[in-house]
Amino acid sequence: MIVEEKVEAQQSQGSGVLTREVVAGDDLRQLVTCMIGREEFALDVLSVQEINRMVEITRVPKAPSYVEGVINLRGRIIPVLDLRRRFGLPSVEKSDDSRIMVVLVRQRMVGLIVDEVVEVLRIPKSTIEPPPAFGSSSGAEFTQGIGRIADRLLIVLDLNRLLISNEQAAVDAATGQGAGH
Repeated sequence: MIVEEKVEAQQSQGSGVLTREVVAGDDLRQLVTCMIGREEFALDVLSVQEINRMVEITRVPKAPSYVEGVINLRGRIIPVLDLRRRFGLPSVEKSDDSRIMVVLVRQRMVGLIVDEVVEVLRIPKSTIEPPPAFGSSSGAEFTQGIGRIADRLLIVLDLNRLLISNEQAAVDAATGQGAGH
Protein backbone atom coordinates (compact mmCIF):
# COMPACT_ATOMS: atom_id res chain seq x y z
CA MET A 1 0.00 0.00 0.00
CA ILE A 2 2.93 2.36 0.58
CA VAL A 3 3.73 4.13 -2.67
CA GLU A 4 6.48 6.46 -1.54
CA GLU A 5 8.20 7.26 1.72
CA LYS A 6 9.93 10.56 2.41
CA VAL A 7 11.92 11.31 5.53
CA GLU A 8 12.69 14.88 6.41
CA ALA A 9 14.29 16.11 9.62
CA GLN A 10 12.59 19.13 11.15
CA GLN A 11 13.38 21.00 14.32
CA SER A 12 10.26 22.05 16.18
CA GLN A 13 11.11 24.26 19.16
CA GLY A 14 14.28 22.20 19.62
CA SER A 15 12.33 18.97 19.98
CA GLY A 16 14.24 17.14 17.24
CA VAL A 17 11.02 15.48 16.03
CA LEU A 18 11.37 13.61 12.76
CA THR A 19 8.69 14.11 10.15
CA ARG A 20 7.83 11.20 7.87
CA GLU A 21 5.27 11.14 5.14
CA VAL A 22 3.90 7.90 3.76
CA VAL A 23 1.98 8.66 0.61
CA ALA A 24 -0.69 6.24 -0.58
CA GLY A 25 -3.85 6.20 -2.60
CA ASP A 26 -6.40 6.90 0.17
CA ASP A 27 -7.11 9.47 2.88
CA LEU A 28 -4.21 10.14 5.19
CA ARG A 29 -4.18 10.61 8.93
CA GLN A 30 -1.43 12.72 10.48
CA LEU A 31 -0.10 11.43 13.81
CA VAL A 32 2.52 12.39 16.37
CA THR A 33 4.28 9.27 17.68
CA CYS A 34 5.86 8.89 21.09
CA MET A 35 7.41 6.23 23.26
CA ILE A 36 6.08 5.22 26.66
CA GLY A 37 8.21 2.42 27.97
CA ARG A 38 8.94 0.13 25.03
CA GLU A 39 5.60 0.78 23.30
CA GLU A 40 5.08 3.29 20.51
CA PHE A 41 1.91 5.36 20.78
CA ALA A 42 0.37 7.87 18.39
CA LEU A 43 -1.88 10.90 18.85
CA ASP A 44 -3.81 12.80 16.22
CA VAL A 45 -1.65 15.80 15.32
CA LEU A 46 -4.69 18.10 15.45
CA SER A 47 -5.04 17.37 19.20
CA VAL A 48 -1.40 18.21 19.93
CA GLN A 49 -1.04 21.92 20.63
CA GLU A 50 2.70 21.87 21.31
CA ILE A 51 5.59 19.72 22.49
CA ASN A 52 7.83 21.04 25.26
CA ARG A 53 10.95 19.91 27.03
CA MET A 54 10.45 18.97 30.67
CA VAL A 55 9.96 21.95 32.98
CA GLU A 56 9.46 22.20 36.71
CA ILE A 57 6.08 20.73 37.65
CA THR A 58 4.28 21.89 40.78
CA ARG A 59 2.77 18.98 42.68
CA VAL A 60 -0.87 19.20 43.67
CA PRO A 61 -2.11 17.65 46.95
CA LYS A 62 -4.82 14.96 46.74
CA ALA A 63 -4.54 14.69 42.95
CA PRO A 64 -5.00 11.24 41.35
CA SER A 65 -1.73 9.27 41.30
CA TYR A 66 -1.19 9.75 37.57
CA VAL A 67 -1.42 13.57 37.86
CA GLU A 68 2.15 14.79 38.08
CA GLY A 69 1.02 18.33 38.93
CA VAL A 70 0.58 21.59 37.07
CA ILE A 71 2.73 23.86 34.93
CA ASN A 72 2.45 27.52 34.06
CA LEU A 73 2.39 27.70 30.28
CA ARG A 74 2.52 31.34 29.23
CA GLY A 75 0.16 32.37 32.02
CA ARG A 76 -2.16 29.36 31.77
CA ILE A 77 -2.18 26.69 34.48
CA ILE A 78 -2.14 23.29 32.75
CA PRO A 79 -2.57 19.94 34.56
CA VAL A 80 0.14 17.43 33.64
CA LEU A 81 -0.51 13.67 33.52
CA ASP A 82 2.23 11.04 33.58
CA LEU A 83 1.17 8.53 30.92
CA ARG A 84 3.45 5.84 32.39
CA ARG A 85 1.48 5.96 35.65
CA ARG A 86 -1.83 6.32 33.80
CA PHE A 87 -1.08 3.08 31.96
CA GLY A 88 0.02 1.29 35.15
CA LEU A 89 3.72 1.26 34.26
CA PRO A 90 6.42 1.97 36.84
CA SER A 91 7.73 5.52 37.01
CA VAL A 92 11.24 6.20 35.76
CA GLU A 93 13.60 9.12 36.07
CA LYS A 94 12.89 11.75 33.41
CA SER A 95 15.57 11.94 30.71
CA ASP A 96 16.72 14.51 28.16
CA ASP A 97 14.31 12.82 25.73
CA SER A 98 11.27 13.19 28.03
CA ARG A 99 8.69 15.66 26.78
CA ILE A 100 5.41 17.26 27.80
CA MET A 101 2.93 17.04 24.94
CA VAL A 102 0.26 19.69 25.43
CA VAL A 103 -2.98 18.34 24.01
CA LEU A 104 -6.60 19.38 23.83
CA VAL A 105 -8.90 16.93 25.66
CA ARG A 106 -12.59 17.85 25.86
CA GLN A 107 -11.84 21.54 25.27
CA ARG A 108 -9.20 21.50 28.03
CA MET A 109 -5.45 21.87 27.69
CA VAL A 110 -3.64 18.98 29.36
CA GLY A 111 0.06 18.12 29.44
CA LEU A 112 1.06 14.49 28.87
CA ILE A 113 4.50 13.31 29.96
CA VAL A 114 6.01 10.86 27.49
CA ASP A 115 9.42 9.20 27.45
CA GLU A 116 10.24 10.49 23.99
CA VAL A 117 8.53 12.09 21.00
CA VAL A 118 9.59 10.13 17.93
CA GLU A 119 8.11 11.65 14.79
CA VAL A 120 5.18 13.17 12.96
CA LEU A 121 3.89 10.97 10.18
CA ARG A 122 1.07 10.62 7.71
CA ILE A 123 -0.38 7.18 7.21
CA PRO A 124 -3.33 5.92 5.19
CA LYS A 125 -6.47 5.63 7.32
CA SER A 126 -6.89 2.11 5.92
CA THR A 127 -3.77 0.97 7.81
CA ILE A 128 -5.41 1.75 11.17
CA GLU A 129 -7.44 -1.18 12.45
CA PRO A 130 -9.93 -1.19 15.34
CA PRO A 131 -8.39 -2.18 18.67
CA PRO A 132 -8.58 -5.84 19.63
CA ALA A 133 -11.38 -6.83 22.02
CA PHE A 134 -8.77 -7.83 24.57
CA GLY A 135 -5.40 -6.31 25.28
CA SER A 136 -2.37 -7.02 27.33
CA SER A 137 -0.52 -3.90 26.16
CA SER A 138 -0.29 -1.01 28.56
CA GLY A 139 -3.04 1.51 27.83
CA ALA A 140 -5.24 -0.96 25.94
CA GLU A 141 -8.46 0.60 27.28
CA PHE A 142 -7.36 4.00 25.92
CA THR A 143 -6.78 2.68 22.40
CA GLN A 144 -8.60 4.04 19.36
CA GLY A 145 -6.88 1.69 16.93
CA ILE A 146 -3.67 -0.02 15.88
CA GLY A 147 -1.71 1.45 12.99
CA ARG A 148 0.49 -0.75 10.82
CA ILE A 149 3.56 0.77 9.16
CA ALA A 150 5.98 -1.73 7.63
CA ASP A 151 7.24 -3.77 10.62
CA ARG A 152 5.93 -1.33 13.26
CA LEU A 153 2.68 -1.25 15.19
CA LEU A 154 1.44 2.08 16.55
CA ILE A 155 -1.10 2.22 19.34
CA VAL A 156 -3.35 5.14 18.39
CA LEU A 157 -4.64 6.73 21.60
CA ASP A 158 -8.14 8.06 22.12
CA LEU A 159 -7.57 11.16 24.23
CA ASN A 160 -11.21 11.28 25.30
CA ARG A 161 -10.78 7.90 27.01
CA LEU A 162 -7.70 9.02 28.95
CA LEU A 163 -9.98 10.84 31.36
CA ILE A 164 -13.49 9.59 31.93
CA SER A 165 -15.95 12.12 33.35
CA ASN A 166 -15.42 11.45 37.07
CA GLU A 167 -11.63 11.43 36.59
CA GLN A 168 -11.82 14.72 34.67
CA ALA A 169 -13.74 16.18 37.60
CA ALA A 170 -11.08 14.90 40.06
CA VAL A 171 -8.27 16.39 37.98
CA ASP A 172 -10.19 19.67 37.66
CA ALA A 173 -10.81 19.81 41.41
CA ALA A 174 -7.21 18.97 42.29
CA THR A 175 -5.73 21.46 39.84
CA GLY A 176 -8.28 24.28 40.22
CA GLN A 177 -9.51 23.88 36.64
CA GLY A 178 -13.27 23.82 37.36
CA ALA A 179 -15.91 25.73 35.46
CA GLY A 180 -15.02 29.30 34.69
CA HIS A 181 -11.23 28.77 34.79
